[in-house]
Amino acid sequence: MKITNLLSSILGATLLISSSITAQAAELPLVVLETNQGDITIELDQERAPISVENFLNYVDSGYYSGTIFHRVIPGFMAQGGGFTTDYQKKMTGDEVHNEADNGLKNSLGTIAMARTSNPHSATSQFFINTANNGFLNHTRKSRNGWGYTVFGRVVEGMAVVRKIEKIKTGAGGIFGSDVPKEMVIINSAKRFKP
Repeated sequence: MKITNLLSSILGATLLISSSITAQAAELPLVVLETNQGDITIELDQERAPISVENFLNYVDSGYYSGTIFHRVIPGFMAQGGGFTTDYQKKMTGDEVHNEADNGLKNSLGTIAMARTSNPHSATSQFFINTANNGFLNHTRKSRNGWGYTVFGRVVEGMAVVRKIEKIKTGAGGIFGSDVPKEMVIINSAKRFKP
């Protein structure tokens, strides 16, 4: 009888923990990038990168990313987009956001991070998807060279599409001297997704 009660208690606790984890996972925002190469679904980590996630979702909700391109693709490194139109015009952006690269998230394969200039706190609309484990982009210290690049989510579906984009031949295009996909990679839309 005591063993039955103990097992029942353990089972109840396990189900409670399991449902709690499932509820937390369900609360993470999902965004679908609908591209002309296929769809990429991204799960955003609003707990560890709240500023970056809010910033990204503001652009998503405003329709900003529709008609933008992946303008920089380097095989074995990353695919970058979210700032230029199909005629290579740079889009106007909102304010720069604070760098959150000290949040413990790593620039590992399949993660999405904020693109920026050499100024650590200069990210706006552009992002990149890591196509390799890029540890050298991680935060090491709060200095100009040590801040790193803020990871704020990960690809949960569509990594095959990212790999397809990565395989497109690149070269010069528009204002860029290299790394531009010769077959244009267009983000037709970016929308929140609720499973």
